Amino acid sequence: MFETIQNSYKNLSFALGFFDGVHLAHQKVILNAVNYAKENHIKSAVLTFNNHPAEAAGREIKYITTQKERNRLIKDLGIDYIFSIDFDKNLMNVSCEEYLKSLVLKFAPKAITTGFNHTFGKSRLGNDKYLKEQSNLYGYKYFMLEPEKINGEIVSSSIIRKKLSSGDIQSANKMLNRNFSFGGEVIYGNQIGRRIGFPTANIIYPEKMVSIPYGVYKVRITVKGALYNGMMNFGIKPTIDETNITPVAEVHIRDFSNDIYGEFVNIEIEKQIRAERRFKSLDMLKEQIAKDLTEC
Repeated sequence: MFETIQNSYKNLSFALGFFDGVHLAHQKVILNAVNYAKENHIKSAVLTFNNHPAEAAGREIKYITTQKERNRLIKDLGIDYIFSIDFDKNLMNVSCEEYLKSLVLKFAPKAITTGFNHTFGKSRLGNDKYLKEQSNLYGYKYFMLEPEKINGEIVSSSIIRKKLSSGDIQSANKMLNRNFSFGGEVIYGNQIGRRIGFPTANIIYPEKMVSIPYGVYKVRITVKGALYNGMMNFGIKPTIDETNITPVAEVHIRDFSNDIYGEFVNIEIEKQIRAERRFKSLDMLKEQIAKDLTEC
């Protein structure tokens, strides 16, 4: 089951989960594994998957973070190793008993930490109770962390996806414990923004990431390691091209005039200012952009 992990790693403090978004509750699970490792002079690790388990069942999943960003966020919490395997239909049929036994034979973990709702194995029969029951048999210490709540609402990846999809960026950011972000390469646009005095960096929104509503957003953008304030229009630019159906993120960067075509940038979204709409003229669009910038 873990054949793709070639080297031999033993006596680790594990955090188990998919960790899409690496939100506030995920952070506490991972940090528990890290802290136990430090206290006991061993190494910490995350065991996760390259793809969401629901995809193996044929469901379409929109992600909060790319795998690369997820791994970076996990590493930033102090984890020593990240073990990530493909979740396929074969793995769907592995029993929880077989899954845990394979994990123990491969890694001989000293500790396992999960969230309260972590499940594994065929029919998701493996859970916190099962991990606790088996801890004495397999010689690991088990930690199950209780739900993390904000204003009485449980922090979860599914709730964060709903908030992002509805445009409630600020509530999602509180649960993420950071700003929701995405990255991409700056591409050539139609130069309309430059013509009306508001040049933009255009980025294609990642196809597999959770969709946000078309609209205008207050953002921060990282270019070549430097962080700038900006305003983003995300959508299909109805004032410019009524036939366009491909959404694009256009970011006007405050106090910035450098040529950055081809550069990879990262955009953090702080809040939605308004919905995208069509204007009768470019002059009216220009006037609205100037108003929107007062909120950025």
